[in-house]
Amino acid sequence: MTSTSASPRAAAPAPAHDRPALGPLGLFTVLLGASLPLIDFFIVNVALPSIDHDLAAGPALLELIVAGYGLSYAVLLVLGGRLGDLFGRRRLFLAGMAAFGLTSLACGLAPDAWTLVGARVAQGAAAALMLPQVLATIHSSTEGARRAKALSLYGATAGLSMVAGQILGGVLVAADLAGSGWRAVFLVNVPVAVAGLVLALRTVPETRSDRPAPVDVPGTLLLALALTTLLAPLTEGRAAGWPLWTWVSLAVFPFAAAAFWRAERRLDRRGGTPLVPPSLLGLVSLRRGLVLLLPLCMGFGGFMFVIAVALQQGLGLGAVASGLALVPMAVAFFGASLAGPRLVRRWGTRVVTAGGLIQGVGIALLAVTAWRSWPDLSVGVLLPGMAIAGLGQGLQLPVIFRVILSEVPAERAGVGSGVMVTAQQSSLALGVATLGSLYLSLAASGSDAALPVTLLVQLAMILLTTALSLRLPRTVR
Repeated sequence: MTSTSASPRAAAPAPAHDRPALGPLGLFTVLLGASLPLIDFFIVNVALPSIDHDLAAGPALLELIVAGYGLSYAVLLVLGGRLGDLFGRRRLFLAGMAAFGLTSLACGLAPDAWTLVGARVAQGAAAALMLPQVLATIHSSTEGARRAKALSLYGATAGLSMVAGQILGGVLVAADLAGSGWRAVFLVNVPVAVAGLVLALRTVPETRSDRPAPVDVPGTLLLALALTTLLAPLTEGRAAGWPLWTWVSLAVFPFAAAAFWRAERRLDRRGGTPLVPPSLLGLVSLRRGLVLLLPLCMGFGGFMFVIAVALQQGLGLGAVASGLALVPMAVAFFGASLAGPRLVRRWGTRVVTAGGLIQGVGIALLAVTAWRSWPDLSVGVLLPGMAIAGLGQGLQLPVIFRVILSEVPAERAGVGSGVMVTAQQSSLALGVATLGSLYLSLAASGSDAALPVTLLVQLAMILLTTALSLRLPRTVR
């Protein structure tokens, strides 16, 4: 890898004929790997009541079951991308897939709540090894129209996985396969991981950086400290009653973040290779795309958590009904994602702005519906708002992914992918913590306006994203 003091454009990508090709089955395989971590981030939402009943977990441990996975996942993603550059992305993908299957088995067999928390932390670490290799493999083994299509399919897979996680979770919990109850939401990953390993061995090409850099240990530790001191108190604070450690942790966060950035810049100036190269953030498309990704994923992550809690605990709907309420969103998202490449060729990144406006209409409609109909809200009356919101999201997320990675050189694909998915995952976790805490606090006070108020806060995030999208480059490679 070249020194990061040089421009990120300095190293030309390898000629197309020298790159390993990623065929259709190989693309399917890596997208299968991409879906598993995202499904598992959301699949637990509808299983939490059953886990609480069986394991007597209580609110604080239930939060840890969600937060433990999200924290280890977010903290280790950039490192996972760097290790792929260093040791080979196919090799790390296989290792991550195998570890994900084993840790999913441990989650499904957990005898008590603390064991489940530990298994979830390990599962998040396995996901962090696997997921960055997906985008890095796509980026380094495709180009032109094939890359645009592959990134659109990745975006479709990512968004659909978030929604499908809760739908699948509801079905599996209700089905109670062989008396497994909530355990099925984890055990279902095991045969999928085995199939993914077999396919990956046969269809995924090996790629790596031509000049891999050593792991930036200080940068890794400081990034882990910064993310942990922010995400841990926000996700666990409300359930734990905001003890002293949560406030101390939040106070440490800005100092940890500043120390991380100073260390990265210092290593960059010395000619080393930081975990997150500051020169990479000099790419306009990557920087502006990340700024859009933060509020978009915060709103989306918070929405998915809040709607599951509101429908199950607020309205008393079953897990299946709660999951089925999201089907219109999933269908609309997938359709919009597939149409994205054609629309981008004609309209450029204006598609993101249009998607933001459409999503805003959908969320506003859901807020009005919840305001008028609560507590007699039904799955049917939610359908129009869900479909419109899903359509808008499907026009935004895949295109933003494509914008972020459009100028990243092939030899930095692992680092660029790691930075992007870390931003995505951290934002999802922040959304669950902030919007989730807002909804639960309002609901605990007995307010019938808990859901519409939370949706209006999400609407403000969508409007911010829409305004920021006007600063994107008009064309994208």
